[in-house]
Amino acid sequence: MRLTLTLVLLLSLASAHAEKTPWVVSVADNYLEMRSGPGRGYPVFHTVENAATVTVIKQRTGWYKVRAERDITGWVASADLEKMHEVDGSPVNLARSSLDQLVEHRWRAGFTTGDFGGANVLSLYGGYNLTPNLSVELAFGQALGPFAENVMATASVVHQFVPQRRLTPFFSLTGGMIRTDPAATLVRTEDRTDQLAAAGAGVRAWITRQFVFRAEYRSYVVFTSRDDNQEIDEWKAGFTFYF
Repeated sequence: MRLTLTLVLLLSLASAHAEKTPWVVSVADNYLEMRSGPGRGYPVFHTVENAATVTVIKQRTGWYKVRAERDITGWVASADLEKMHEVDGSPVNLARSSLDQLVEHRWRAGFTTGDFGGANVLSLYGGYNLTPNLSVELAFGQALGPFAENVMATASVVHQFVPQRRLTPFFSLTGGMIRTDPAATLVRTEDRTDQLAAAGAGVRAWITRQFVFRAEYRSYVVFTSRDDNQEIDEWKAGFTFYF
């Protein structure tokens, strides 16, 4: 319970600091030409003077949509953007925009495998990003051990602290159901279905623009019908595909 409350507090504090910062760059050339669309075939309709700033809104295959003063929006080529400066005077880093775009993915699916209380576990899951920092996941897992087979269906709330970074930690809160089918042993026990809850933490690393490596630890509490609940540790790793 204490771990859960601590995690909720951390998530709340993180959300307060996780607002996406606008990407503002300064014109370092004599002027910047803005076109009405993402391509050389679109006409130049506005120019931005040297030392003025524009805000980068989004990217489309070699072109960037920017907003200038008086809320004028238009498109500039990546080659022109590379000639500009960050607000601190450093050269523009286009890799930053690539990472920012990673967090714009909404849907994802993946799998993990690892250890669930001494049993081999395999999980399949799907998720949806509510915001760049907050997402929900539904998962189905199966754990095969020497004494029992467990099947789990869970729903999780996942918080990523700095989603636009290539390597970022995340935390999760999980609830769901677990079905336990004891293996045939000398003493036969009944199958049972119980509720469970878990708190977890892990790290996520982008491999490409759509593939992510993920490693995670979760601490489960299974609420059994017996006098004592069951605590289970889970370690797992896997890959996520964003689309």
